Amino acid sequence: MGELRFGPAELPRGDTFTQAMADLRNRGYSACEIGFVRGFWLDYDDAAELGATAQASDVALSVHAPLAAFMGHADDGKKFKMALGMLDHTAGLAMAVGAELVVFHPGFLLERERADAIDAVVSQLGQLRERLDTKDRLLPFGVEVMGRVRDLGTAEDVIEIARRMNGWIRPVLDFAHMHATSDGGFTDIEAFAAVLEAADTVMEKGAPFHIHFSDIQFANRNETKHLPYGEGTLRAEPLGEALARFERPATVISESPDEASHQAIRTALLASAKSSSRRASKSAASSSRPRSRRN
Repeated sequence: MGELRFGPAELPRGDTFTQAMADLRNRGYSACEIGFVRGFWLDYDDAAELGATAQASDVALSVHAPLAAFMGHADDGKKFKMALGMLDHTAGLAMAVGAELVVFHPGFLLERERADAIDAVVSQLGQLRERLDTKDRLLPFGVEVMGRVRDLGTAEDVIEIARRMNGWIRPVLDFAHMHATSDGGFTDIEAFAAVLEAADTVMEKGAPFHIHFSDIQFANRNETKHLPYGEGTLRAEPLGEALARFERPATVISESPDEASHQAIRTALLASAKSSSRRASKSAASSSRPRSRRN
């Protein structure tokens, strides 16, 4: 399997970025997703400092755009232009921080047919790409699977958006959201592997899977809240086993509400992935041995 990185969806508090990175590494993390969900808290100078510190600490950073910065608006009016500006600014900060990916939400159906809503997302992403290209801010973006069963943002939706954007847009696979919308359907390896395989077909070679994970509470196939690991029915072991089937690297971001859950997920994920990889290696070695011939 490819390299597996893991970390939380929040930068640790600290007086300096060096302290924050040391905190992450001391807890065994090699990734972190910083969020502008509630506003922009970095300027460009601080972003460059954070990026240099993260690189020196071997922590892969990703950035989550503001919630209002979604594509697929019903028209190209004021709300779309505001979202465009926010994504442009997010991309600038992400470039300064050396982020691997900018994560954003796909928006809403807005009483449209699903195909029409996807067309709108793709069209507006095209405008975003042109704007970013002119500013040398064209880094990979990732569209996240959402947690409401009757709205835009199923795994199929985001994979189709990624397919139509030819590698620039990657699927962000939120398995907590998928577990909710499937009424608890992600309990075995094959469920995880099927989604990973579909995402793999629309991603550029070498680009890592980007995954959000936590235990989840849901009702009527809609997410309600993230849970401490073990209180719900989503487990990390099948994900680790499924990831071991792919040579593609992966970054798994824990959106759990507490440190104990982060650590429990990390331990289960790494142990299951390593175990599966060892079994695969033994099987390959066994099948390559010459068989004795009988006279």
